[in-house]
Amino acid sequence: MAKTATIFARVDPDVKNQAESILNELGIPMSNAIGIFLKQITIHGGIPFEIKVPSNKPVFYDDLTEEQLNKVIYDGMADIENGYLTSAKDVREEMNKAFNK
Repeated sequence: MAKTATIFARVDPDVKNQAESILNELGIPMSNAIGIFLKQITIHGGIPFEIKVPSNKPVFYDDLTEEQLNKVIYDGMADIENGYLTSAKDVREEMNKAFNK
């Protein structure tokens, strides 16, 4: 029985390069990262994170009703309570990548 299996996948070259750069900083080879991802799928019985269509439309305070504003605030508070946080440093890095700075 083989100790490893081969996977061939086509991915966006920019995404691959960005991920590879981060993995190199962490000292994790791409093949190990893929193995970790697949192991987490088996542990969780599915994708180990939420997958949804991102909302590209920014939320403007003036466009919201009081009820909608309250929902946005409560959703944000729930995210904080559930540990869904992103550091300002990470947001800044993602913005720089998105705008190629």
